Amino acid sequence: MNAAQLLIQCLENEGVEYMFGVPGEENIDVMDAVLDSSIQFVTARHETSAAFMASTYGRLTGKPGVCLATLGPGAANLLTGVANANMDHCPLIAITGQAGLDRQHKESHQYYDLVDIYEPVTKWNAQIKTGEMIPEAVRKAYKVAAEEKPGATHIDLPEDIAETKVEGAPLPISRSTLPTAETSVIQEAAEIIKKARFPLILAGNGVTRAGASEELKELTEKASIPVVHSFMGKGALSWKHEHNLFAAGSGTDYITCGFSKADLIITIGFDMAETPPESWNPSGRTPVLHIDTATAEIDSHYPVKVNVIGNIRKNLAQLNTSLSSQERDLSWAEHVRSQMLEDMNAHKDDDSFPLKPQKIISDLRLTLKDEDIVISDVGAHKMWMSRLYPAALPNTCLISNGLASMGVAVPGAVGAKLAHPDKTVVAVCGDGSLLMTEAEMETAVRLQLPLIILLWRDEGYGLIEWHQKKKFERSSHIGFGNPDFPKLAEAFGFEALSVEKGDALTETLQHAISLNRPVLIDCPVDYGENMKLTEKLNQIQCD
Repeated sequence: MNAAQLLIQCLENEGVEYMFGVPGEENIDVMDAVLDSSIQFVTARHETSAAFMASTYGRLTGKPGVCLATLGPGAANLLTGVANANMDHCPLIAITGQAGLDRQHKESHQYYDLVDIYEPVTKWNAQIKTGEMIPEAVRKAYKVAAEEKPGATHIDLPEDIAETKVEGAPLPISRSTLPTAETSVIQEAAEIIKKARFPLILAGNGVTRAGASEELKELTEKASIPVVHSFMGKGALSWKHEHNLFAAGSGTDYITCGFSKADLIITIGFDMAETPPESWNPSGRTPVLHIDTATAEIDSHYPVKVNVIGNIRKNLAQLNTSLSSQERDLSWAEHVRSQMLEDMNAHKDDDSFPLKPQKIISDLRLTLKDEDIVISDVGAHKMWMSRLYPAALPNTCLISNGLASMGVAVPGAVGAKLAHPDKTVVAVCGDGSLLMTEAEMETAVRLQLPLIILLWRDEGYGLIEWHQKKKFERSSHIGFGNPDFPKLAEAFGFEALSVEKGDALTETLQHAISLNRPVLIDCPVDYGENMKLTEKLNQIQCD
């Protein structure tokens, strides 16, 4: 067999089901080897999209998604999606074709040193110098990508190595587990919690990765501690729970007063790339109890009193055992929660057209089951979804808030539907973000994936305009023209539905689900609510 065939055998041994990518000249040996394997190759229409598909699949399954590109422009296109996965802590393995070793020492067609280029955006990456190193490289790439904190790894395969004859076999898979914190550390953490008058939990996506939602629920109930989520942590505690104070990260909000009041912030599975500590601990004086798989990043606004490091689920279970039931005055938290619920429901009966963001979110939540999956792209709609979409279960509202790359939702929905074919998957997009990766609509049709695209159409870059108006009170070059989206969707093979009145979205969503095929819903949105929200939140004054 050749080296490319050994590579595919090693990926099969790891349990890889899908490989997302774009065929190229320098990866043809890999493409040929896939034909004789159990791996389903998903041909994407752009390399960035292939990485978005793989990262979403990895985030939802916990198993590294695999993506493939050729050298030069293919690898450069793949890079954005790889960086996005790494910063969002989604397990992913990127494989690139490369120029032969015989021409890497000189200026050569489409050649760049991809190991150097990928170094800043991966946990580990290497070039295959000999076919015999493939089993070790694949095993390491898979292991490093999957272990906490997960992220991206990269294997660069030169075309002359790919075709060489080789002997070898996949390495056996060894599973590793995270240790738990020492008993003395758990006891110290418990004492800190007991002494705090107004503790507050900030739950990140690490809670979901650890499968620690039940332990989080027990902690909040036993110690009477309210929970606020990062954007990517949504659903760690159900929005229906009385201690859920929804999400932090969009600037001043009702929860700002909660952070101001807190005398202890307990971060659990939290990543600073999502929500900078400066935004919720501006003075840097409120102590932090850091519960995670890795020690905290050094930040002057993140003064760690104790690090509880290791398996989050097991450490929380031990912490819960060390705590006795405790009653606290949570009237302030009840006030924050009631204000958020009021905002969530303020426009649920609003029939104005175009639809207000609050109305779109309310109709979407009422239509979908708790276990269904919503993927938000990046734009003004992301800020509304992050703030107001209530998640009852982990990994049901996916928001990319590390690198936060536009265009993630439609290819992400492809990856999500392959991971969970039994769930309704909705990609929430703006017209700016949709047109960055709309070609993957053809991929969804080709794979016969009944996903739904809910398009918030406003004819411009709404989020940038929002920021511009907040700072300068005017906008600059954010408008653009759009195609006829229903016709575009039909050209790709989608069913196209249009929302033409304010009370029509719920029925339209229900119809889209019943069709059981790819559907685009064109929904005009009134972003006049953006500045109204800014003005409202700017008036918040904490006691």
